Amino acid sequence: MLFQVPGWILAAVILLGLRYWIGLPLWIAIGAFSLWVIKDLGFYPLLRKAYESSPKTGADQLVGLRGVAREQLDPCGYVHVRGELWRAETESSDRPISAGSPVRVVRANGMTLIVTTEGTGATGSGRNGEMET
Repeated sequence: MLFQVPGWILAAVILLGLRYWIGLPLWIAIGAFSLWVIKDLGFYPLLRKAYESSPKTGADQLVGLRGVAREQLDPCGYVHVRGELWRAETESSDRPISAGSPVRVVRANGMTLIVTTEGTGATGSGRNGEMET
């Protein structure tokens, strides 16, 4: 909310200037300023995510999603997640994963996804619990 304070100050200065230069009635200036502040307070919950820091980007945003192995992962290969083909490795404790098997992304190592067979990895699911392919 503190990001809005400079805008409120600027709006107040402009409205006071209009009152001085063109004789804007005080009730209109106060009403316009009140509407400006109410607008900011109303939109704040909707825009709060834009002000939050540390968004997930790249491969990190795929952690927890499901996909399909496009070739055998022994231990490396390719998986299809959220409509994209990604290089992937199995977790060290996993056996090879055969092509066409469902997988879950447990973490990312750079641009390589670390996956496990579906049902043995991290909890959570894709949108509506559907397969992310």
